[in-house]
Amino acid sequence: MVLYLIGLGLHDEKDVTIRGLEAIKGSERVYLEAYTSILGIGKERLESFYGKDIIVADRDMVETDSDAILKDADKVDVAFLVVGDPFGATTHADLLLRADDLEVPYVVIHNASVMNAVGALGLALYNYGQTVSIPFFTDSWRPDSWLERVRENARLGLHTLCLLDIKVKEQSEENLARGRKIYEPPRYMSVPCAISQLLSLLPPSPSASSSSSDDAAPASGVAPAADALDPSTTLAISASRVGHPSQTFVSGTLSELAALDEDAFGGPLHSFVIVGRTFHALERDFARRWAVDRDNWDRVSKEVYAVRD
Repeated sequence: MVLYLIGLGLHDEKDVTIRGLEAIKGSERVYLEAYTSILGIGKERLESFYGKDIIVADRDMVETDSDAILKDADKVDVAFLVVGDPFGATTHADLLLRADDLEVPYVVIHNASVMNAVGALGLALYNYGQTVSIPFFTDSWRPDSWLERVRENARLGLHTLCLLDIKVKEQSEENLARGRKIYEPPRYMSVPCAISQLLSLLPPSPSASSSSSDDAAPASGVAPAADALDPSTTLAISASRVGHPSQTFVSGTLSELAALDEDAFGGPLHSFVIVGRTFHALERDFARRWAVDRDNWDRVSKEVYAVRD
């Protein structure tokens, strides 16, 4: 008997692999991890398709009551379902370490996740650096450690995938302090919100007009990394609902994306990529199709990113 950690893919109940579906149907208990990401459907559709009752596992259950999930998993098959791929969040690696401690055998069944599906933007996956998660800021909490990873990627010329915060089954500070199990409505960070937070952490940067094509294209053919991440000359591509039929991509400078209405990006979940300086003509042309301003996209690609045909 075994604990199955099963990736569900990115869209709906039919994205599960055949191997994953067989494991679900043969399991005594089926859990759905419901806080690191979400599917575009409710658990009722999963239950109907899989022919199984599903127990929704929130953050508290997974992080503080994992013994309930692992109970008797050495005697019966138990399935733990994860949106995307099982190793998209370190929480799931921790669950397997706990299974090891209890001598519970486990099997991991992989699936597509945003980490590889982002290849749909046309940027070479080999040229991505560290992925960052951008949390919601509050009046008293503005974490910025992730920004240094963005800058490290920029210095290396690498693209940065930015995953945006979601708040599901979260308590307010007051309710948490009072021990009241009252939860806030779900919230999903949008691309404009994330970019606004990013730019709020940056010092004033020089105007894009101060750069010339002569300055921006050194003999090496790669423009120098702009540590300031000048919003008017830093290219980015948003990726919303990746893997869904309604997926939406928008490309432009950080300034252009920040100025758009949230509706321009489609429904959640949102993410975006900050384009690194290892940018070439094929990538430019692929992403131009979704550009806010195609002429500006080409201009910045040439003058700042030193892209040549």
